[in-house]
Amino acid sequence: MAESIKQKLMKASDIPTFVDDVLKTGCNICAIGHDRYVLGEIDEMEAAADELDRIGNKYGDRDFLKSEIVAYLRSIGRYIDVGADGAG
Repeated sequence: MAESIKQKLMKASDIPTFVDDVLKTGCNICAIGHDRYVLGEIDEMEAAADELDRIGNKYGDRDFLKSEIVAYLRSIGRYIDVGADGAG
């Protein structure tokens, strides 16, 4: 019999504190265009891997909130717009 695993889901109301927690690790979280975001540069993320894991466990799955996270990041000026050729 398959076992049901309940995974914690992040709430939309947690987005501002999630972003603050990521920034406190030294990662430069930002939206890329209007439909993606990154937690930071690869070297930043590697240096903060343990903290980012802790943050991920604290907030839970956030994939379904991607557009809301992107919108929040854009609203606070943390975004990079890309051109049609993909260049920033």
